[in-house]
Amino acid sequence: MIHPLQKLFGLLLVFAALGVGLSYAPDRPVQALVARWAPPPSDFLELDGQLVHYRDEGPRGDPLPVVLIHGTSASLHTWEGWSAALRGQRRVISFDLPGFGLTGPNATGDYHGDTYARFVLKLMDALKVQRFVAGGNSLGGEVAWRTALMAPQRAAQLILVDASGYDFEPEHLPIGFTIARMPVANRLMDALTPRSVIDSSVRAVYGDPAKVTPALVDRYYELTLREGNRRALVQRFEQLDHGLDAARIRTLKLPTLILWGGRDRLIPPSNAQRFHTDITDSTLVMFDTLGHVPQEEDPQASVQPVKAFLAAQ
Repeated sequence: MIHPLQKLFGLLLVFAALGVGLSYAPDRPVQALVARWAPPPSDFLELDGQLVHYRDEGPRGDPLPVVLIHGTSASLHTWEGWSAALRGQRRVISFDLPGFGLTGPNATGDYHGDTYARFVLKLMDALKVQRFVAGGNSLGGEVAWRTALMAPQRAAQLILVDASGYDFEPEHLPIGFTIARMPVANRLMDALTPRSVIDSSVRAVYGDPAKVTPALVDRYYELTLREGNRRALVQRFEQLDHGLDAARIRTLKLPTLILWGGRDRLIPPSNAQRFHTDITDSTLVMFDTLGHVPQEEDPQASVQPVKAFLAAQ
């Protein structure tokens, strides 16, 4: 058994090796973040006692809205480029999942994949949306396919962007995720989160780290500090369950577009082929120069297959 002091010493070595100085960063109340990160068309609605940050853009008469779900430690802002490209013709709904962004932690501390899928369906009920296209990146992709399995009569099409679902070994795990998974270290995260850790983590998921701007890091950093989000991230990693239900992916029976960054070092591009093999009615598009978040790194290029996919259905 490893002594707690050894764990603490190991943590300090991690920080020292990366040249990261510990910096005090207390939680920030959501009210202090809304003005900057929730301008129009952002809105909030109450769902099961929780205020959910969401955006509902485009024509309300669209019979098949496009629902976009972000990944771990991200927010609805990751879809801004796609939303701008689609909202002229399609209704586009994006939101912050519980535990992330301005929505923040839920009261139950339950962040399992199927719990998120039920959340999506409840949110669609609240917005009076019956059928929709379910799309998501990373964790959001997993939530999207789980939603499609949970309510096949409601999910008409599926868009998976570097989605989770299979067991995998990352080529490189962002330092922020590494710390969140370390006992003792993840407790210190509640108050000690250097901006440099967030900077390094965002660069790690881009195919071209030079595209990461200070403004982008500001967004990720400030929303990470939203009250309760860091504790929720630790709980989410403790509840990882994607590999346990991978066999369910083969039961998906709906038109599916699979998009993947060829330079994704978090979820290997080989997983894209696994989705393509397991989902019969699927199309795979690879972006050789992009990383784990192609919709954010190059929204103009990555949305083009989406437009074609939606128009063909």
